[in-house]
Amino acid sequence: MTTASHPDHGAEELCAKGMELYERALREGHVRGEDAAEAPCLVAFGLLHPAVEDLSRLEPVAPVTALHRLLRGLEDRIAHERRREELLTTAFEPLMRVDVRRVPEADTPMIRVLSGSERINGAITEAMTGASRELFCIQPHTKYHGQSKSQVAMDRDQALLDRGGRIRTLYQHTLRHAPLVLARYEQLKGDAEARTLDEITDRLIVIDSTIAFIPADKDGFTALEVRQPALVTYFVTTFDRLWRLATPMYPQAVQQPSRNGITPRQRAIAALLIEGHTDAAIAERLGMNVRTARVHIAKLAATLGSESRAQLGYLIGQSGILKQES
Repeated sequence: MTTASHPDHGAEELCAKGMELYERALREGHVRGEDAAEAPCLVAFGLLHPAVEDLSRLEPVAPVTALHRLLRGLEDRIAHERRREELLTTAFEPLMRVDVRRVPEADTPMIRVLSGSERINGAITEAMTGASRELFCIQPHTKYHGQSKSQVAMDRDQALLDRGGRIRTLYQHTLRHAPLVLARYEQLKGDAEARTLDEITDRLIVIDSTIAFIPADKDGFTALEVRQPALVTYFVTTFDRLWRLATPMYPQAVQQPSRNGITPRQRAIAALLIEGHTDAAIAERLGMNVRTARVHIAKLAATLGSESRAQLGYLIGQSGILKQES
């Protein structure tokens, strides 16, 4: 919804251009499609829609209808988060009763549920303000959240580096050439490193080995802020072990070697093939689209001389290519 000249905002704070155009559409009954180019938010929020008889025109949705739909969506999200809160409370309540006398009383909870990107980013920024040693991150994907939010993240990372801290980030191997990833390291100045793996876990942020942030849902709308020492130590240990297995990407990239005509990516696919995963499952786990996965599978089959899926699994096992990874 964000363009070069259009600000990122929610439906509750329509931009001036959007408000003006929507009012004109309500008065005149329609506006031209090109008129909405400077206010794409109106179509995104469902306030304008193409006319059935003329797709080049946009007709307004009645305000009362639009308001009802937006409120209903908000109510659904609130109900979803309340259900998730109940499930989390039920899951953790027995654990909090275990030898409660040994748990020190503190104003800050050991585990806190954060809902909404603004609250999550605010908590991360607050934790980063007092950080001085290190930041560990696992980033399974990159999403553009608007220039202002991206700049806030860059500023807080650079502030840690300026204080003499260290940043280490693990990405999926398919992101080693992603423009957003490369641009990040072109801007950061200090002790920042990045490595890649074919498969990584969900997003993880660990600050000074004392505070961790992990997702609490698939959409990234809810996160857990974890301060429980045992859990944070577990996250740090997991990160360190993955880091040692990963391939350096920055500050100096290392090219993974091919062996016997089999590329590292094809070996990763081969390992999943013999486990019986479908093309779609392989693509999801390795961070690529299904078409790309099938191209790699076809090349792997051609290299090994396979004529069928069943034969390919047999030839992978006989070839010994997976043993060469260790």
